[in-house]
Amino acid sequence: MCDILIKNGTVITMDPDRRVLMDGAVAIKEDRIIDVGETHELTRSYSADTVIDADKMVVMPGLMDGHSHAGHSLLRSLGMHNETWYKACEVVYAEGSTEEFWEADALLLNLERLKFGTTCGVTFLGGGDSIMRSDDPVYAGRHCDAVEKIGIRAFLAVGPRRPPFPSRYASWGGDEKTVQMVGFEEQIDTCGEVIETNHGRAGGRVNIAMMLPTPHPERKTIKGAELENLKHRAKAAYGLSEKHGLMFTMDGHTRGTVMFCHEELGITGPRSLFSHSTELTDEEISICAETGTKIAHNPSAVASMIARCPVPELLDAGVTVVMGSDAGAPDRSFDMFRHMFVAMRYHRGHFRDSRVLPPGKTLELTTIDGAKAFRLDDQIGSLEPGKKADMILVDMRKPHLYPLNMPVDRVTYYANGGDVDTVIVDGEILMEGREVKTVDEEAILEMAQEEVEAAVGRSGMKTLFDTTDRYWGHSRY
Repeated sequence: MCDILIKNGTVITMDPDRRVLMDGAVAIKEDRIIDVGETHELTRSYSADTVIDADKMVVMPGLMDGHSHAGHSLLRSLGMHNETWYKACEVVYAEGSTEEFWEADALLLNLERLKFGTTCGVTFLGGGDSIMRSDDPVYAGRHCDAVEKIGIRAFLAVGPRRPPFPSRYASWGGDEKTVQMVGFEEQIDTCGEVIETNHGRAGGRVNIAMMLPTPHPERKTIKGAELENLKHRAKAAYGLSEKHGLMFTMDGHTRGTVMFCHEELGITGPRSLFSHSTELTDEEISICAETGTKIAHNPSAVASMIARCPVPELLDAGVTVVMGSDAGAPDRSFDMFRHMFVAMRYHRGHFRDSRVLPPGKTLELTTIDGAKAFRLDDQIGSLEPGKKADMILVDMRKPHLYPLNMPVDRVTYYANGGDVDTVIVDGEILMEGREVKTVDEEAILEMAQEEVEAAVGRSGMKTLFDTTDRYWGHSRY
């Protein structure tokens, strides 16, 4: 007896043998997978309360998103046509946002992830130039409330803003604005409160990670008192991750920063996940391999237009890499199928070689390797007995996915998030037939619209909606 039996599907297991079962089945009991095999075998062995006929569907692990930002989903496109995007993040996140803003954003971004088949992701509580909402734990709490309502797995990365300190923040009571200056130690205390009250929520689906803004020693010599202050901040943030057994993550690594973090700050290692990581030197790649530091690759991000993350070289050195979306703004989405396709084209274009980053390896980056990056590969990332029942069903009855052969190629080259039919996390069916069962989609969309208009109004940045006079009819802005 089992709770859910999925039968007649094409099962991409991502198990150690990378089995693909063309007429496969998965049996689920409570929150665990108890069996994976051929349909004729499992239908003989198990009866189930719920039977899902996955005929002409791919059954595969839920997708992983190694890097994104809260707040961005409500600021899609805003300011990118008149170069005020980073200013928008600074003003809106620190002074124009409310508890409701962060809740609406979290509902929207995690609803998008759910509908696109992403069952586990990392999200920073802020963005732009590390504008983190770290003045009060209430904002992180509202984000975690929203994640719990949606039902997927998530890591919310909290941490201090980039210097100088103290940082300026504003809170709102109706139309009444209250400004306060918040120092580094107070921001660290806020992170501690967030960890104590939110880590491990929803039966372990909602977790907290620690972050620290990435230093850029190649742009500025960091020494003396400035270096000592940075070491103090790194020790405080990384120390919280060690104390509570959390992931430690950083945004915006590039040439020289991995070396600096390793030699000066001592924050490389198995719990560390460094995002972007463009133009790394051979020595920095070796550091990642030797220390077990993981990399989040965001092929659709602006950072990847400016410089390249050396993913093939990292993989050849034995470094664990996870695919990332870099969030839903200013010009991208949470569709990890799209990012898989972009990644293959991106690296093949660089090497002028169509053999680089094969579809199978690309899918690993978004499933089992992602689970390894999150230190959860004993629980998720593949369909194996004993693992958590986190999986998605992709509807292959589409012209762009036919004919029904070579399923790994189909889902990496041709599928998109809209092809995801069913999502299961912890044995709970969160979406079926593209109908979300946990929340009211329409209410979330309406809330998101209201909150972004209110936030822009509070921030006095109506020009964020403006385009430029070179928007039409020119080859560049």
